[in-house]
Amino acid sequence: MKKILLVDDHPSVMEGTKIMLEKDHDNIVTLCCSGKEAIELAVAQSFDIMLFDLNMPEMSGIELTRKVLGLLPDSIIIIYTGYDIAPHFNMLIEAGVTGFISKTLTEEQLLNAVRCAARKEAIIPLPLLQELRRVSPSPQAVTERSSGTVMLSDKDKAILFEVAKGKSNREIAEELFVSQRSLEYCLTQLFQKLGVRSRVEAVMKSRQLGLLVG
Repeated sequence: MKKILLVDDHPSVMEGTKIMLEKDHDNIVTLCCSGKEAIELAVAQSFDIMLFDLNMPEMSGIELTRKVLGLLPDSIIIIYTGYDIAPHFNMLIEAGVTGFISKTLTEEQLLNAVRCAARKEAIIPLPLLQELRRVSPSPQAVTERSSGTVMLSDKDKAILFEVAKGKSNREIAEELFVSQRSLEYCLTQLFQKLGVRSRVEAVMKSRQLGLLVG
């Protein structure tokens, strides 16, 4: 039997996913809707696989992953989300996730992904691999970085400022009055300009270049 912990702040999504997962009678799914509760359950019980939503109001899937792995280093954690994860890819890999599952997957695709995770196989959707392969610095960005000059727009700087505060994409999008998808696209472009692959690297590089103070 595979014990699965599913963490999502949308009860209807959790219930639907639980029904699909338990079509495989080897799966027993436990639900919870907050990061704090997830940590308590993870410590109290022994789960074979944990599925975390990426964007949750009190604690993001990234933060939850770090905290659980800090307590239980051998945990198998999958990010289960409907959002584009490309802008978060490096941060999630560094956090220690086993893979990524889209909420748009069919029942069979979902079950197969969980079976792969149980075998400790990484789960990276092909469209994401193709997207990451296309993400490479433009000739202009390479030239700017080689000369030590990076040109950022006011919008880039505003996003960087909020990223440096540790805010989530949702919080930054609300603060700057843009859609979350638009923000994620801007972050991808910003990473390319700076020649970095994660939020942490972006903040560090910006400070080195004097684009951020503090």
